[in-house]
Amino acid sequence: TMPREIRHLAENILTNPVTVQINHTQPVLSISHVLFQVAKARKTSLLKSIIQEKEMASTLIFTRTKHKAKSLALHLQKEGYSAASIQGNLSQQKRQQALNGFKDGTFKILVATDIAARGLDIPLLPHVINFELPNVPEDYVHRIGRTGRAGASGEAISLVCSEETEY
Repeated sequence: TMPREIRHLAENILTNPVTVQINHTQPVLSISHVLFQVAKARKTSLLKSIIQEKEMASTLIFTRTKHKAKSLALHLQKEGYSAASIQGNLSQQKRQQALNGFKDGTFKILVATDIAARGLDIPLLPHVINFELPNVPEDYVHRIGRTGRAGASGEAISLVCSEETEY
């Protein structure tokens, strides 16, 4: 799951680079996919409604930017949710504290960017929400792959506004 920019950088810096690719990433069949078409301005209120209606105990929410991850987590905290963000502007120690708090139940919601979420191992995560869709299909597969692990079922919910329909 190497972004195009990193691949280009590696090709320009390295001498005779070699790429090993096992296969194309495919979504796990035990993950159900739900898509809500929603106006951009209504995403946050829909997100809160979904979390309340489904009584989500442990939810990983993905955004595209560091700023959005931070601001969405702060907004959810102000609304009374136990939430934290994990994104590239945080130190490794702060990211680890947020992740540990999510794993031990201190935080019920973890808002993350794709870069910060790479390699996260969260056992038995029932829900992943795409607050913003990624613009690369492999990133979608990577995001939702945080749920439905080890044969467990999971649910991937995507909130899609008109600006994201091409994704």
